[in-house]
Amino acid sequence: MSDEYPQQDKRRRYSSQVVDGPGKAASRAMLRAVGFNDDDFHKPQIGIASTWSRVTPCNSHINILADEASGGADDAGGKGVVFNTITISDGIANGTEGMKYSMVSREVIADSIETVAGCEGFDGLVAVGGCDKNMPGCVMGLARLNRPSVFVYGGTILPGAGHTDIVSVFEAMGAHSRGDLSLIDVKQIEETAIPGPGSCGGMYTANTMASAIEALGMSLPNSSAQNAVSDNKRADSRAAGAAVLKLLELDIKPSDIMTRKAFENAITMVIALGGSTNAVLHLIAMANTVGVELSLDDFTEIGKRVPVVADLRPSGHYMMSELVAIGGIQPLMKNLLNAGLLHGDCLTVTGQTLAENLAEVQPYPDDQQIIAPLDKPIKAQSHLRILYGNLAPEGAVAKITGKEGVRFTGRARVFGSEEEAQARINDGTVVAGDVLVIRYEGPRGGPGMREMLTPTSAIMGRGLGNDVALITDGRFSGGSHGFVVGHITPEAFNGGPIALVEDGDEITIDAEADSITVNISDDELARRRTAWQQPAPRYKRGVLAKYARTVSSASQGAVTDLWIDE
Repeated sequence: MSDEYPQQDKRRRYSSQVVDGPGKAASRAMLRAVGFNDDDFHKPQIGIASTWSRVTPCNSHINILADEASGGADDAGGKGVVFNTITISDGIANGTEGMKYSMVSREVIADSIETVAGCEGFDGLVAVGGCDKNMPGCVMGLARLNRPSVFVYGGTILPGAGHTDIVSVFEAMGAHSRGDLSLIDVKQIEETAIPGPGSCGGMYTANTMASAIEALGMSLPNSSAQNAVSDNKRADSRAAGAAVLKLLELDIKPSDIMTRKAFENAITMVIALGGSTNAVLHLIAMANTVGVELSLDDFTEIGKRVPVVADLRPSGHYMMSELVAIGGIQPLMKNLLNAGLLHGDCLTVTGQTLAENLAEVQPYPDDQQIIAPLDKPIKAQSHLRILYGNLAPEGAVAKITGKEGVRFTGRARVFGSEEEAQARINDGTVVAGDVLVIRYEGPRGGPGMREMLTPTSAIMGRGLGNDVALITDGRFSGGSHGFVVGHITPEAFNGGPIALVEDGDEITIDAEADSITVNISDDELARRRTAWQQPAPRYKRGVLAKYARTVSSASQGAVTDLWIDE
C-alpha cells in the first residue's frame, strides 16, 4: 500500500480526509477490522443508513434491503458501509404514554444519520426507511449533510385475511366495546391482519410519505410502490446503491433536488392520493431542513387545483399492494404532469428530470378502479384543509374527504389527554353531537404530539363516525378517518385558544370556509385567558424533556433545529 492516495477523485471529498496518507494509518487499521482492504481505501465510501429492527413489521426486513444497497454501491465501484439508526412503532405504542416518543424519533433519526455520516466521512448515502417517522427522519438527515444521497422505501405490507390491515384491528376493538364483535372475532382479526413484513397497507402515513418522497425526486422511480417482500424491492435497493455513485460523478446533492418546485410536486402527489395529514408536518419539516420556504397556506393553494383521485384506505376501499399491482404511482404522476399539475423540470436522483423519468411510463389498465380520471375525480379539491379561526389563529389541519360532510357544529366535551377521551368513548359518555377536544397533546405539551388512532378508531367502531367530531393540538394517524382536526396552533401548552375551551361550548368546523370557531365572544375568551395558567412540564429530564424545550410549533413542522434566516 502506497503512502499517498491519489487526490484527483473528486468523489472522495470526505472519505479521503479519513483514510488518505500515512497520518491516517490508525483509521485504516480500524477499518481493516470491519472488512476493508487496500483497494477499498481508494473507493468512495457510501454509508447505508438502515432502520432495521424487530420492534415492528414495517422494518423487520430492512437489513436485507440495506445489504442489497451496500452491494449495489460495491458493484458500482464504491465501498458500502451499513450502519443503523432507530425506529419505533406507532401501531404498537398507540394509545399509550410510549406514543409520545413517536415524533421525537423523527428528530433522533435525523440527528443520528447526520452524526454517523458526519463523523465517518461518507462520500454519499443511502437511507432505507419503512415506517412513517423514519422516512422523513431519513430524508432530513440526508438533507442536513447535503451529500449525494438516495432514499429507499422498505415497501408496503400485503393485505391480511379478508382484506384487513392494522386499522381493521383498531376498529374491531371499538366494535367490541360497542358490543358488535365478540372477543373471538377480534382475536381472529388480530391473528390475520398483519401477515408479514412491510408498512401499513393503506394510504396511511408510510405510503403517503414514500409517495411524496418519490415525487420530491429523492427516491428512484417506483420505489414508493413495491411490496416489502418482493424481488422488485430488493432490486430497487441494489439500484439505489449504484445510483449514489452516479450522483457523485454528477455532483448532485439533496439541495439540488429538494427545491421549492419539488416540494410542490410532493404536495400534489399527497393530495391526489388522498394522503395523510402527517404529510403536512413532515413536508414542512423537510423543507425547513434545506431552507425552502413552505407553509400551511401552500397546501391550501395547491389543493385548489389538485383533485383527489385515489380510492385508497382509510377513506377509500383499496390498499397500496393493489395499486402496486396496476403500476404504482408512476402512471398517475404522468397524468398529473400531462395536465400541468407537476413541474417536469425538477431534477431527481436518477440524474434526470421528473419528465424524463416519466417519458416511457405506460398508462393504467383500462379496467382498473383504483385511480379515477382527473376530470372525474373522487373530490375536485384537496381533502387536506387548512383551517383558521379563533380556535386556531395559527392554523390547523383537517382531513375531510366529503364522506363525513363538510360542516359540523356540536358541543365541546373537553379532555386533558388522549387516555381521558378514550375512556369516555369506551364507556358511552361520548354521544352524537359531541366535539371531542383533546388538548395538551401538542409538540411541547404532550410532549411529542401523539396521534389519535385509538380514539378515532374507537369512534368509528362504535358507529359514531358521522355524528362526532374530534379536534386536538396533537395529530392523527394516516389510518384515522372521520370528522377530525389536528395540529391546532398555538397548542394548549403555549396558551393557545384550545386551552380555553370549556365543556358545552359550541364549536363549528367548516371545511368549505376553512374555519374552526368556538362560538363565544372575544370578551369571554379574554376573561378565560386571564385566568389560565400554564401547567408544569410533564417531563423534567430525558429525551422528551429535551424535545419539549427545543421543538417548534406544529405549523412550522415541529422541528428541533428550526432554520432561521439571518
